[in-house]
Amino acid sequence: MAYETERQVAIEAVMLASRLCRGVRETLVSDETLAKKDKSPVTVADYGAQALVSAALSEAFPHDPLVGEEDAADLRSAENAELREKVVAAVAQVSPDLSEAQILAAIDRGNYAGGGSGRHWTLDPIDGTKGFLRNEQYAVALALIEEGEVVLGVLGCPNLPTDVRVPEGETGCLFVAVKGEGAFQLTSAAGAARQIQVTQVADPAQASFCESVESGHSSHGHAAEIAALLGVVAAPIRMDSQAKYASVARGDASIYLRLPTRAGYEEKIWDHAAGLIVIEEAGGRVTDTAGKPLDFSLGRTLRENVGVVATNGKLHDQVVAAVRQVLAS
Repeated sequence: MAYETERQVAIEAVMLASRLCRGVRETLVSDETLAKKDKSPVTVADYGAQALVSAALSEAFPHDPLVGEEDAADLRSAENAELREKVVAAVAQVSPDLSEAQILAAIDRGNYAGGGSGRHWTLDPIDGTKGFLRNEQYAVALALIEEGEVVLGVLGCPNLPTDVRVPEGETGCLFVAVKGEGAFQLTSAAGAARQIQVTQVADPAQASFCESVESGHSSHGHAAEIAALLGVVAAPIRMDSQAKYASVARGDASIYLRLPTRAGYEEKIWDHAAGLIVIEEAGGRVTDTAGKPLDFSLGRTLRENVGVVATNGKLHDQVVAAVRQVLAS
């Protein structure tokens, strides 16, 4: 098995970060914080999750850099002492041996610029911040990139039902994929891995698609036009985060659209790397809205790509054609 050590370290790190996120959600998010639109709990979880994953990667692979979403500059300032204390306390709940200095240093390891040579990891410690606050869908997304190509991905989805047919049943899933070895779902309790596959739907009229809850992240209006053009009749499945990638990978839906909402926006590599390999190893396909492969060799963003289209593969060309027609108009 290729990348066996990397796979195991990544799984354990994402599980640890997912446990921290659940703990922060249970202890720091209240009706009062939601009413005040207080985002400090998700900030604590963001920093804490990045610290845990970065520290685990640094210990196992000390020469591997990390492209992360956060850095600790703000946390070090005197006015953020209370926030810093909360981050340290949250990390201590799952990894008590890390000191404050080690936590801040681990967060700062995420400052790598990325690029197309050598290998590096990329992390979104909490993808789907509003989903986290609503106690809906969010993800811890970690991927390994070698020579500009995603070769391993792990998605932790703490609130995703283990079986979409039983939405009130067990929640908490982890998805892992290594290039050429398929995609698998584990429960967050580290149960047996189950190989997953995309749907075999070839008729768009029988397909369903995922899109972001927030219209600011993906154009709902354009998505509705694309669905009508394709003859899709099912209502869209709206959820936050790369949980959408996981849902397509295991066959809950056949299409995921992330359509541009403003000119010039550059997608971040950490928002798509893990999801991309999970879908591709489950038999699906991921491109931008023009049908171009996503290019992870250019640094911290996908600056040569516009939007994202992910499908079960069988529908991909039809979906991209419809997307291009609607966006062109």
